[in-house]
Amino acid sequence: MLLSRRDFCASELRCTLLGQGFEPVAVQGVIEEFSARGYLDDERYALHFVSQRAERGQGPLRIQRELEQLGVAAPLIEAALTAGEDWARRARELRIRRFGLAPPVHWPDKAKQARFLQYRGFSNDHIRAALGSEVSDALS
Repeated sequence: MLLSRRDFCASELRCTLLGQGFEPVAVQGVIEEFSARGYLDDERYALHFVSQRAERGQGPLRIQRELEQLGVAAPLIEAALTAGEDWARRARELRIRRFGLAPPVHWPDKAKQARFLQYRGFSNDHIRAALGSEVSDALS
């Protein structure tokens, strides 16, 4: 019933089932069987999670932290975050959508926009790319 609504990672499903009172041995057996049948796949879950969160405007640092909290393995997180996303472009698009096309000129505006992107989970490199001259070059 749970997997019919959305994807789960193995650790998230384990916590949910244990929280509902199922025996740990039974939960482990179900997770192994579901993994073998392909119903439960942490790699697929991580890729889908990254794609979904990136569409919402979240950056890689925030997504990584959320996946770590869910118990997804670090190599799967790293692979999902590097699988085709252009995070600098995402940061530029988010900055433009929120603050307009013109890049910030004055320090208070730059700081405000940098804080916004940092809160969303973008790295310093992505923020510099979004605030710098690359913005006007990319749109020309």
